[in-house]
Amino acid sequence: MLEQIAGLIRDVAETELLPRFRHLADHEIEEKSPGDVVTVADRAAEDRLTEGLSRLVPGCTVIGEEAAHADPAILDRLADEGPVFVVDPLDGTANFAAGRPEFAVMVAQLRCGRPVAAWIYDALGGHMAVAEAGGGTWLEGVRVRLGKAPPLAEARGAAQTRFLDQPWRDRLDARRGDFVDVGSTLCAGHDYLRLLGGQVDFLLYWRTLPWDHAPGSLLVQEAGGKSARPDGRDFICDRTSRGILSAVDESLWRQVRANLLPHLGN
Repeated sequence: MLEQIAGLIRDVAETELLPRFRHLADHEIEEKSPGDVVTVADRAAEDRLTEGLSRLVPGCTVIGEEAAHADPAILDRLADEGPVFVVDPLDGTANFAAGRPEFAVMVAQLRCGRPVAAWIYDALGGHMAVAEAGGGTWLEGVRVRLGKAPPLAEARGAAQTRFLDQPWRDRLDARRGDFVDVGSTLCAGHDYLRLLGGQVDFLLYWRTLPWDHAPGSLLVQEAGGKSARPDGRDFICDRTSRGILSAVDESLWRQVRANLLPHLGN
């Protein structure tokens, strides 16, 4: 099933996203909320993924980003025991709409809110990362095993502070000199692929929409890294928890938490 879903993701990207990249008309881009855009490509890809997943896994629940925007009540299904898929049909929509190459397709399968399988696909680069709980992380058929992290002062990190409470946002931003700040691509899928590929040592986000982080959290964990809520809890999709910190190993995870988020305590 992992390969069948990977094949579906590749097909949807190649038929719905790539032909529209840098070919969108103005009327095909909308602002669904201030600073948050959606395109015809998002909607077409989500429709295709929803149909394809429902065919491959009969009876499953599919929670797509655009479906959840239209009907937030569907998020109550995140904790269901049966097969639940969260889908980001076009992660990095703003990049896509602006003609920038950092966009991806992301899917995760959940059981009781916990990611048990994950896919992130870099559509332009053609790179697919896949993970299954207990089965490891694979990037284009090669097992990914993250190595030992450098100390925090030498670590390359991307910390998204936009949704962090203002006093702590200011404090974290003031500490960006404590690590090598490489910045975010504004596409969680690409950021997680950078971590798996060794270009980034840690990632910190505060807003944690399930389709943005369920795939990456499992990919990092199964590659030997640590991905968890900043208070140390496992990443489980729900409607209220905030924050996710991912690092190539637990030592760096603890250093980042202690230095950048001291308000959480020990």
